[in-house]
Amino acid sequence: DEVHTALLGTLGSGGGWFFRDLSDRVGPLVAPGGGGVDDARLVSALWDLVWAGRVTGDTWAPLRAVGGGRSRRTAAAPARATPRGRYARPRLGLPSRSGPPSVSGRWSLLAPRGADPTLRAAAVAESLLDRHGIVTRGAVAAERVAGGFAGVYRVLAAYEDAGRCRRAYVVDGLGAAQFALPGAIDRVRGAAPDRRDPSAAPVALVLAATDPAQPYGAALPWPARPGEVVSGHRPGRKAGALVVLVDGDLALYVERGGRTLLGWSDNERTVATATSALASAVRTGLLGRLTVIKADGASVLGPDSALGQALEAAGFTATPQGLRLRR
Repeated sequence: DEVHTALLGTLGSGGGWFFRDLSDRVGPLVAPGGGGVDDARLVSALWDLVWAGRVTGDTWAPLRAVGGGRSRRTAAAPARATPRGRYARPRLGLPSRSGPPSVSGRWSLLAPRGADPTLRAAAVAESLLDRHGIVTRGAVAAERVAGGFAGVYRVLAAYEDAGRCRRAYVVDGLGAAQFALPGAIDRVRGAAPDRRDPSAAPVALVLAATDPAQPYGAALPWPARPGEVVSGHRPGRKAGALVVLVDGDLALYVERGGRTLLGWSDNERTVATATSALASAVRTGLLGRLTVIKADGASVLGPDSALGQALEAAGFTATPQGLRLRR
């Protein structure tokens, strides 16, 4: 509409624009008689252009503000008692000169997307090499690349001929069509199981289930769980879900919200390492509060829950709902 058009015209003059500067410029263009454009409408139009790939910002703060949900505080909040017995109401929010948190920072126009299919295919191939280090058929499928692996394969093969990447049988079981950056191959060889110190402490990583560094469900299939019982929960590369890897092996899967855990190991040392890593992620503020209700389809408070006992040993405390840990 006219707001989108006015925003694009203003940003098209070049440079980075703060939200209030955009408001001052767009208002007279949309409403020449005065009145301008209210913040809510301008914020909505600006994010429409962001999602459309037309506009970008210079900070992650607006995206965090959008993803974090709305504040619970409102101007209509009830009065609260002060230490001296008086009553005070929250201050009414005044418009900020920098604009709402969801549009903080500077905004600028993105260059038009390239129309050359060869250049676009090359950019996709380079991004896959940068993200994954070793590009396999499963990695391309997980990225939902247009044209699939066949389309990327032609570009990677040309890159191999030009010496920009190498084709090698790096990871056993993933076929011969593996393309990698030379440095990635060296790092994988250095981390091979037969080169590890058997006396070294296990290394645990807590990752988003959709992270490129998390191979399960993409390059590798989800492994079967020992003594698996049908619980209605299945792992997947879902937004909000987490995995805990111990020495590269899948140890825990945390459903979105953290209420359900799935375990893959009966080894006490592995389970203790995984739950300690999960607790550490909560304490450092990476996950916020975590309340686990079920583990492997059963109550985590049950006497036979090995995961429940490991979580308590890692610092989780029992509540009527389940095991909880705060930052």
